[in-house]
Amino acid sequence: MSRTWVRQMPPPQFLSNIRIGPQISWRTVFIVEYLGPLLIHPLMYLARPLIYGTSEPASELQKLTLIMCVLHFAKREYETVFVHRFSSATMPAMNIFKNSAHYWFLSGFNLAYWSYAPWSPTARPSNPLLTYAGIALFAFGELGNLYTHSVLKNLRRPGTTERGIPRGFGFNLVTCPNYMFECLAWLGVALVNWSLSSVLFLVVAGGQMGVWAKKKERRYRKEFGDKYKKKSFAMIPGLY
Repeated sequence: MSRTWVRQMPPPQFLSNIRIGPQISWRTVFIVEYLGPLLIHPLMYLARPLIYGTSEPASELQKLTLIMCVLHFAKREYETVFVHRFSSATMPAMNIFKNSAHYWFLSGFNLAYWSYAPWSPTARPSNPLLTYAGIALFAFGELGNLYTHSVLKNLRRPGTTERGIPRGFGFNLVTCPNYMFECLAWLGVALVNWSLSSVLFLVVAGGQMGVWAKKKERRYRKEFGDKYKKKSFAMIPGLY
C-alpha cells in the first residue's frame, strides 16, 4: 500500500512547476521591460502632430530628451544581452506585466507625453548652463553604470552562481554604485527637460533601488563575513 502510493506521487520538479506556474527567463523579462520606453519615446515624438494637434517643430530640449532616453534604454538592452549574468534562470511569467509597467508607463508613456508636449518646459528656450550640466551628468552616470555592471559581471564565472566581492571605482563609496550612477543619469535627464514626469520617475526608481541596495548590503555581510568591508551607505554617499 505504501509503496504503491509513493510510485504514484509526481516528481518534486513537477510539483514545483505546478506551484510556481509558467516560467519566463529573466533575460527575456529585462528585454521586454526596456523595449517599451525604447520604442515609445521615438513613436510619441514622431506622432506629436497627432497627439497634441500642433505643427510646431520640436525644440532642441525635446530632441535632446529623446536622444538621452533612447541612448539609456538602448544601453540597457545591450547590457541585458551581452553584460548581465543572472543567478536565477527564470521567474513567474505573470510577473512580466508588473515589472514592465514601471518602465512602460513611468519612463515610457508618462515621461514621453509630458516631455514632448508643446506646453512642456522642454518646449521653451534652454538654459545653457543647466543643459550642459545635465548632459555631463547623464554621460558620467551612464558610463559609470556600464563600468560597475562590467565589474559585477566579472565577479561571477559563466555557468555558476558563485560571486566575489566587488571592488573598484564607486564600490569604495557605496554598496551599489550601479544604482548611484543610474540615479545620476536620470538626474541629468531631469536637468535637461525640467519635467515633473522625469522627477517622478527618478523618485520612484530611486526609492526602489534604495530598497534593493539595502538588501544587497545585508546579503554581502552575511555571505562574506569579515572578508567584506562594511559600507555605511548603500546607494548615495552621505545620504542613504
